[in-house]
Amino acid sequence: MEYGMGPRGAALICGYTYHHRRLESALAELKHTEECLLCPTGFAANMAVMTALSSVLKGTLSAKGGAFAIFSDSLNHASIIDGVRLAQKTGYAEVYQYRHSDMVHLEKLLLECKLQRKVVVTDSLFSMDGDFAPMTELASLRRKYNFLLVVDDAHGTLVCGENGGGVAEAFGVEHDVDIYVGTLSKAFGCHGGFIATSRKWKQWIQSRGRSFIFSTALPIPVVTAAYAAIVVAREEKWRQHVLWERVRQLSAGIGVDLVSPIAPIIIGSADEAVLASRELLQAGFHVLAIRPPTVPEGSSRLRITLSSSHTEADVAALLDALPSWIKERAKTRPSLSISSSCRWQPSVLTERLGLLEPFSSRGSKQYNREAGLSRL
Repeated sequence: MEYGMGPRGAALICGYTYHHRRLESALAELKHTEECLLCPTGFAANMAVMTALSSVLKGTLSAKGGAFAIFSDSLNHASIIDGVRLAQKTGYAEVYQYRHSDMVHLEKLLLECKLQRKVVVTDSLFSMDGDFAPMTELASLRRKYNFLLVVDDAHGTLVCGENGGGVAEAFGVEHDVDIYVGTLSKAFGCHGGFIATSRKWKQWIQSRGRSFIFSTALPIPVVTAAYAAIVVAREEKWRQHVLWERVRQLSAGIGVDLVSPIAPIIIGSADEAVLASRELLQAGFHVLAIRPPTVPEGSSRLRITLSSSHTEADVAALLDALPSWIKERAKTRPSLSISSSCRWQPSVLTERLGLLEPFSSRGSKQYNREAGLSRL
């Protein structure tokens, strides 16, 4: 009522207000970074980061024609993939794709790459498979090879970690991530995207990230609602506990060790997945069928996503509504199990992510992010 939608211009023109700054500060605190930059969407945030990297890290070209190298997980989100492609189009980035969460393969590629400037980018929680990136191993490789680590924590923020800081916080390596990308449309229940990083990187992305520079800033009601979500998450931590209780309940009900609120059940056939989705919808459950090209041919799936608003009765009713053949498919599909590169068992992981016990070890809070920048 007081502000309406706010100034409808780009942030660098007239679209930036006190409300935007308040949200950025809260997000930076949540992600344990110096600064934060709001973007119109999570997709735009990834595009801004990747195009800014190409501008900042450009330099003398190698024999292969690149000035720096990007290493991307094979199952990264489309926004990361498109951002990496744009970076490659500039002619300054050599791009390498490592097998999903395979740290042995990533290290092999890092060793073979002769470029000094390296960037590794990964989702923290993979949206179609529900598994976590091996954050502990990534942090270890980061310290060993001095690359810039970019993590898209869209599905982890406010869901994982003692303070809702995300997957890296849950694994105790939040200070080993150089750039976080996130969205306000998942746990925040809002709209928009953000980049949490150092003050220097924020300045560079502000001046080089075209999807930020030339986009209209988020409306004031949107950023105010997103800020309210942080306040609610901080004051009502029981919501996070409830969410992980629902994960454990669903896990026990289908007989699979789930490690996140995203539970994919691989059907295989796209037609069968659609029919199963329709059957569940008729029973009152919105469980979408995910088909190619979102996922590879032959891996169409039902994607169950839980939230803290789901009750014990809701999950019990869903389990009753799931046809027996779908439950059997779930038990025989390895994609529902925890990533082989993660050293924690699912039961322990969900307990830790669900805040039922404190972490026995944490990442070094003395890690100097600016030192990493100087090496680039």
